[in-house]
Amino acid sequence: MRAPVSIVIPTLNAGAELPETLASLGEGLQAGLIRELIISDGGSQDETLAVANAAGAEIIEGPAGRGGQLARGVAASAGGWLLVVHADTHLAPGWAEAVLKHLRDGSADAAYFRLAFRSRGIAARLVAHWANLRSRLFGLPYGDQGLLIPRALYDQLGGYPDMPLMEDVAMARALRGRLRPLKATALTSAQRYKTRGWLRRGTRNLITLARYLAGTDPGKLARDYPD
Repeated sequence: MRAPVSIVIPTLNAGAELPETLASLGEGLQAGLIRELIISDGGSQDETLAVANAAGAEIIEGPAGRGGQLARGVAASAGGWLLVVHADTHLAPGWAEAVLKHLRDGSADAAYFRLAFRSRGIAARLVAHWANLRSRLFGLPYGDQGLLIPRALYDQLGGYPDMPLMEDVAMARALRGRLRPLKATALTSAQRYKTRGWLRRGTRNLITLARYLAGTDPGKLARDYPD
């Protein structure tokens, strides 16, 4: 029986982070979970593609834009389940067992990981706490929390929208009532918060989310977004 899960990772100049992200997936291979690894690249100019090739990934190339990259990556995959992971998110030990439990329970729902930052300090803990609270109360996990989703449900919803920003929020809204937390953690990079400042970056994220929910075009949001 073929392994059930296709891993899809969107990348753009992610060579510094990607090796450890891929290393964190190793326990999924040992558990017989991972059918294939798809890297959907948006035009990297660093060592990203070399890292992906060395890992034996299938590489899909196209225009930059995470929504479109994810849609192309999923279209190239064959697993009955999809696990979408950001290139700077490392899955913490124990993630494979949590995913296996979700599959063994016979759930037809999608799932996401708890968020933590690879950074010490009260600011990192507070921002992560808010993200996990937002996920539980409002059903809005972001892409850096990963997304485990059965292909049938993904297809039913029409897949990821080809949009430059907020594709993760659009998917979460489409999955309202069909999202479950996994008892495992996604450890994401804190670099953008450290560069911009935790308060400034967090406030900008909240404003961007509010503008999107109010109907602002994602293209305009992407042009206004600091990264």
